[in-house]
Amino acid sequence: MVVKLLSHVILFTLLLRLLAVASSQKPPIAKPNCQSHCGDIEIPYPFGIGAGCYIDDDWFQIICDNSTGNPTPFLNRTNLEVLEISAEGGTLKVTNPITFSNCSNKPINRQTANLEGSPFAYSTKNVFTAVGCGFMATITSNSNGYSISSGCKSDCDISINKSNGTGHSVCNGVDCCQTAIPSFLSAFNTSFQRDDDKTRSSCNYAFLVDREWFQGYANNLTNISAISDRDNIPVVLEWNMFHSTTEVFGTFLEVNATVWSDDPIRPSCDSYNDNSSVYGSSRLECTCGGGSEGNPYLLDGCQDINECEVGKHSCSEPLVCVNYRAGYGCFYPPKSKSPVKAIIIGIGSGLGFLLLLLGAWWLHKLIKKTKAIKRKKKFFKQNGGILLEQQLAAGEVNVEKIKLFNSQELEMATDHFNIDRILGQGGQGTVYKGMLTDGRIVAVKKSKLVDGGEIAQFINEIVILSQINHRNVVKLLGCCLETEVPLLVYEFIPKGTIYQYLHKENEEFLFTWEMRLRIAAEVAGALSYLHSAAGFPIYHRDIKSTNILLDDKYRAKVADFGTSRSVSIDQTHLTTIVHGTFGYLDPEYFQSSQFTDKSDVYSFGVVLLELLTGEKSVSLTRSPEIRGLVTYFNFTMEENRLFDIIDARVKEEGVTEDILSVANLANRCLDMSGKRRPTMKEVAMELERIQKSVNASNNLQQNYDEVEYVRNEVTGPWDVTSTGSCLAGGTTTSKDSLPLLPY
Repeated sequence: MVVKLLSHVILFTLLLRLLAVASSQKPPIAKPNCQSHCGDIEIPYPFGIGAGCYIDDDWFQIICDNSTGNPTPFLNRTNLEVLEISAEGGTLKVTNPITFSNCSNKPINRQTANLEGSPFAYSTKNVFTAVGCGFMATITSNSNGYSISSGCKSDCDISINKSNGTGHSVCNGVDCCQTAIPSFLSAFNTSFQRDDDKTRSSCNYAFLVDREWFQGYANNLTNISAISDRDNIPVVLEWNMFHSTTEVFGTFLEVNATVWSDDPIRPSCDSYNDNSSVYGSSRLECTCGGGSEGNPYLLDGCQDINECEVGKHSCSEPLVCVNYRAGYGCFYPPKSKSPVKAIIIGIGSGLGFLLLLLGAWWLHKLIKKTKAIKRKKKFFKQNGGILLEQQLAAGEVNVEKIKLFNSQELEMATDHFNIDRILGQGGQGTVYKGMLTDGRIVAVKKSKLVDGGEIAQFINEIVILSQINHRNVVKLLGCCLETEVPLLVYEFIPKGTIYQYLHKENEEFLFTWEMRLRIAAEVAGALSYLHSAAGFPIYHRDIKSTNILLDDKYRAKVADFGTSRSVSIDQTHLTTIVHGTFGYLDPEYFQSSQFTDKSDVYSFGVVLLELLTGEKSVSLTRSPEIRGLVTYFNFTMEENRLFDIIDARVKEEGVTEDILSVANLANRCLDMSGKRRPTMKEVAMELERIQKSVNASNNLQQNYDEVEYVRNEVTGPWDVTSTGSCLAGGTTTSKDSLPLLPY
């Protein structure tokens, strides 16, 4: 265990080292897949070489000229040679021409580049410098509605000889003078005026130059006038991101601010508007935060500086410098420890960390379990659990017959409600085939609930089925209320519905007349039980061929009690919103909204017609006036053509009197007046009578067949044998007696 912990500590240390090496890598300069250098000059974004490598403004395009063999960068549209670009400083150095006056072999009045209309301006890091004797150099600017004039005067008094202490001449007003320039200067002209009283040289020149470069250059010269040997000198430009890229870079700020919001190493971008300046323009300046460096205009362009390594810290002994992301700290060094103590501390730290992980895992499990409990309580209430508890308290639910399943058990049973397990779908939900852990096959109904009314239907089905105990009614095994939609668990009825056998071709199964009659009697018996033999009357309210299932012995099972209602013994009807299936709906109920036990009788009459005729309750293949099966049946009865619509197998196997008896019974069930219809008890008794008649007829036919079999297979041979024996007077064989048989 100790060795394993130590190996984890070593691995963690190595990972930290790798992270430190990765963070020490040089930050990116240009956009990915873009050229970052032209010769020895770095080209940082928003500048770039090639399409897509610079910000969407061709002022920032860099042209890398390779014609001379020495790659040289030029600023697009100004054609100024680029000497240096600082992304974080917002500046770039370019070559700037010197303006000469009265100088041999030099061009006269050459002016600096005009930057008006560009995102660039001359920086105040430059200084206007004039070299010569006895003249005044002046710069004038008329841009953005402002007029500026400034200059300096250079004397020829040789007696004045100032030095920088090294013997080198400096620009102090003698043979050389300097003056500062205003902010945001984008264009100017240089002019010269002679001082006739003091004339020493006819060659004068002036230029705008980088102050730092000039100081370093001048300190290395014995005479500052040697600068006339050059044609160009460095000048510093500032670039203005908001000048012509407002929309583009505004999007840059918005997007990158979101990305950078939680990163301690992120650039700091400031925009400001200086309307009082000569240039009168907005500017954007981005810099990497303290303790970091790089290109602030690129994502991940700023990276941490290890101040402790490069000496950029203020820690003094006995404090030691400790670097961290985007900063550093000064701390007292830890006291030295023996190796044994270090190992003990390491092991203790590892164990502590392990305990912390275990505690966090346990806390996560506890929170998850608490959330699951709250979620289950919420679903229990949402799925009518309180209503079910009220039914339980009132004694309306048989608790012994109902099991509360948990969601995990039913998910496992149905393979997480796999679509391959679907047995059927209806208006109230989807039924899945499942197998419980004890091996029992069940049907799980996943309800579709959207409002309180459907929840009431769901609880109603539990209440109704818990009170029913009949062999021809589907058994409810239990329910689950802790899922998002409630679940009911029934016994599995394997052979499907009678609708499938009546209206879909099935060559493997013959739906005989005797089987149809038995199914009709079983359904009638179940409905008779619901109406009169249960604790109190129950109206099914949705009798149809799809709600009559067949078990493995093809016995009928009445199912789907979602819309069923129980009534008190002295109650004759229910007044409800009309609910039912078109083709089975009692017309009297449809008109009055009063559902009675005779409404179930009407629906059963339609099922009886389906068993007799094999026709659907509603068929679009029939003409509109006889599209409904009841209308079709009444039409054929009136035309005395009943047997035209009777199913071929029924006509082949049934006796005419029995068929007519069932047809007449169906006709009585379908009477437009509910009062004239028989009760389900009377229907069940009539069907039992017809069934007994059919069974007796079948038994008589079977007995007749058996008598014929005995006569032909037993009596005949004995007659032949006895005849042969008598005539032969001895043990004559059957072969010997064959000639006595008639051919």
